[in-house]
Amino acid sequence: MNRKLLSLAVFAAVIFCAQSAIDVEIENKNVDRTIDLASQLVKISYKITLEHKTKKPNSSYLFIVPNDERERLAFVSAKDSSKKDLKLTETASPKGATFSMSLPAGSANPVVYIETVFTKSLKPHPTAISQTDRQLVQYFGSVYFYSPFKTVTQKTTVHLSSRNVESFTQFKPAVHSDTTITYGPYDNIAAFSMEPLTIHFENYTPFMTVTKLERVIEVSHWGNIAVEETIDIVHSGAALKGSFSRYDYQKDSRSNQACVKSYKTLLPAAATGVYYRDTNGNISTSAMRVLKDSVELDLRPRFPLFGGWKTHYTLGYNVPSFEYLFQTGDNYLLKMRVLDHIFDDMVVDEVITKIILPEGSTNIKLIAPYTVTRHADSLHYTYLDTFGRPVIAFSKKNVVENHISDFNLKYNFSRVMMLQEPLLVVGFLWVLFVMVIIWMRLDFSIIKEKEHLHKD
Repeated sequence: MNRKLLSLAVFAAVIFCAQSAIDVEIENKNVDRTIDLASQLVKISYKITLEHKTKKPNSSYLFIVPNDERERLAFVSAKDSSKKDLKLTETASPKGATFSMSLPAGSANPVVYIETVFTKSLKPHPTAISQTDRQLVQYFGSVYFYSPFKTVTQKTTVHLSSRNVESFTQFKPAVHSDTTITYGPYDNIAAFSMEPLTIHFENYTPFMTVTKLERVIEVSHWGNIAVEETIDIVHSGAALKGSFSRYDYQKDSRSNQACVKSYKTLLPAAATGVYYRDTNGNISTSAMRVLKDSVELDLRPRFPLFGGWKTHYTLGYNVPSFEYLFQTGDNYLLKMRVLDHIFDDMVVDEVITKIILPEGSTNIKLIAPYTVTRHADSLHYTYLDTFGRPVIAFSKKNVVENHISDFNLKYNFSRVMMLQEPLLVVGFLWVLFVMVIIWMRLDFSIIKEKEHLHKD
């Protein structure tokens, strides 16, 4: 048994050494990194020029996200120099989440563009402020590009939401100008190098987090699709310290305040019958504007949202089915968004999407644009239903605006089933008329019997 374990260990070591020998043939010739801290999200983009030491084209490239940042990573994508998407395959490793991508053939020095989006990476500091205080946040990262390969030269540009910077890591060369901090260039950086980076600055952009979004899509083959969203939002910035003063709030004329008064939600251009209400009823402090390619809603909660405050509301609308439902015989395809644009630079902890199909739908197949958690199918009953409407449900956690994509739902539905509800109505009315006729023809009077007894 020990010999077998020893053999496996030696074999693994040989494979690791062989892989390392391949990896050292690649270098990051030039890395241009941009860190965008202008909102509540941290958006990091890379332009990486690769070089193979043997001047032979390489087939794949590895990109690593450190373990302490993996949970906050919401989105990652990669493109080649022609802006064509590169397929990413994620594997776990002791160094962090490793994303492998296939490089285009025929280039010894390919250029790779990588985009990443992180949520909840900006920490309020201080964590609690009064109503009129400034909101300051901290960002923790690395001056160096974290890579399993040597980097010949690199440069990092940090974009901030404000020119008011309390402090930042002074790792020369580092230059602060207005809302930008530039680090580098740095030369000959070894693989897996890290240099702590901390920036403490002012940020008044809306720090709102959708803690839960439940989106229900009800499909009707009579020409309409009804969409209803139940949304819970919390202000995730610095918590409000002390009591709220309506007087101070109204006399505060600053454009930058650590609260959210309103935000814009975008719906499909064909949306009609829009409603916006909470547990108290309809919220009238909102406005709707029809644009060329969307319907813009200016949603204003009943009260401004300060740090730690929450709101709960329901938003619904209708869209014509011919724009999203496609048919070939008895085969149907529903193509709709997983979620809509709730507000700019949105963060959604969890979105649950439910699709209610017409009664009688079979052979249901969901095709998601990315990895989702599929929940057990269920049934939904409404008027004139006999055996229930199929409900398909799936969820996704840590969602950002980059996840606004279409899902495809395929299913079969016999058009004869569309006659079910009209036939039920006709059948009910027919039975009712028959019962009325029978009732009218029956004679329940006892007058004749009384007359017979009187004569006797």
